[in-house]
Amino acid sequence: MNAVNPRRWQALIVLAAAQFMVIMDTSIIGVALPDMQRDLGFSQGDLQWVFNAYVIAFGGLLLLGGRLSDLFGARKIFTTGWVILIAGSVVAAAAGNAWVEILGRAVQGVGGALIAPASMTLLMMLFGHNPRELGKAMALYGAAAPAGGTAGVFLGGVITQYLSWPWVFIIYVPIGLATLAAVPALLPSVEGRRGSVDVLGAAAVTAGIALAVYAIVRAPEQGWGSATTLLELGGALALLALFLVIQRSVREPLMPLKIWKAPGLATANLAMALLGAAWIPMWYFLNLYLQQVLGYGAFASGAALLPMTVAIMIFMIGVTARLLGKFGAKPLIVTGLLVLAAGVAGLSLVRPDGAFASDVLPASLIAAVGMSLAYIPAMMSAMSGVRPEESGLASGIVNTTYQVGSALGLAVMTAIATSRGAAEPGNLLRLTDGFQGAFVGAGAVAALGAVLTLLLMRRPRPADRTAAGTEAESLGA
Repeated sequence: MNAVNPRRWQALIVLAAAQFMVIMDTSIIGVALPDMQRDLGFSQGDLQWVFNAYVIAFGGLLLLGGRLSDLFGARKIFTTGWVILIAGSVVAAAAGNAWVEILGRAVQGVGGALIAPASMTLLMMLFGHNPRELGKAMALYGAAAPAGGTAGVFLGGVITQYLSWPWVFIIYVPIGLATLAAVPALLPSVEGRRGSVDVLGAAAVTAGIALAVYAIVRAPEQGWGSATTLLELGGALALLALFLVIQRSVREPLMPLKIWKAPGLATANLAMALLGAAWIPMWYFLNLYLQQVLGYGAFASGAALLPMTVAIMIFMIGVTARLLGKFGAKPLIVTGLLVLAAGVAGLSLVRPDGAFASDVLPASLIAAVGMSLAYIPAMMSAMSGVRPEESGLASGIVNTTYQVGSALGLAVMTAIATSRGAAEPGNLLRLTDGFQGAFVGAGAVAALGAVLTLLLMRRPRPADRTAAGTEAESLGA
């Protein structure tokens, strides 16, 4: 057994900061998007690739990142991830055109896919000796995610307004260098183990996701029934099918298919995918509505979204865990998705001459409560039925599912918005029509998630319910 690390709480700060930065990287660019669109020449439809390039690389490579962490040692992969994230940040900040920006964002996503699973492994090593300490460490580490989302929205507005959009990437350089400097003194050295890397499987799943998103993004202009769109979607399905074949045939797969026999894993992942497919498009188009229709500047837009993101953090940390211990996962997931659907439905009523206090604030707060109620229960439900030695894999799968759902949902809602006129910046009526269509679609996805969860998710066995309740109490401690 490893000796207790006397600097484990200082090490937790480094790991929580890494989680904070990885999640912030998905939210900090939201307010900067209109400025990036103007300076880099993005079309309204292609602008989503600033977000999608990151989440496709991040979500598609998370399982590979976890495998590499096992094979080469978590500290080494954590360090490598930060080097790659810093490099991607430099490319994204220096980009002079849209494609270089997308490349930089993809490289950032690769770095995040290495950092996230390595951080979890290191946390388990530092605190696994004491279940109570582990619960507290997990709560602090978990709180870093909503905190990163909150900080990203507001900080992105401040930086874009008073500096310029490249600085939303430049800030990762000094923070990354400081993190790398702290690694040798604070994080434990972890020996790797012998084994193989399923490179072909990782390539197949990432390429399949990317091609599916690309096909959906291009479908409005190419035609949903065109030969090109059908060929691209068919290619995406073929690549994802190839991934499953590879997982059945290789000796050490990224995702052993037998894990899907775990109770609740499939339905919890379905709920997470639909949650991401509803939430991320809502957040994305709300940013655009505030700036392109209401005329908010970057700082004002970030400040306008701050109440929503603060509400998420407060509910996730202080409320949801307690409700989870009392009522269980299924009622909270169903309720959360329904509340999210109601909030997004409220946003679908936005007007070209709308106001923040009436058109945005009430509905966005309702949506935030729904997101907060559903996210943690779905995450814990996905992990509660697996064996302890499979918890890392289950965590990687559910995070991948959420990211993939986010990318596909954003692609579909962008296609809907574009078809209704959102590709015409400056035309407030057409823009609003397009954004309304995206909000309606996102709300329908959330409602579908609630219905499917209600119909498909089974109540956990008593042993699983006890374990989940114990974890919830630890998170709420």
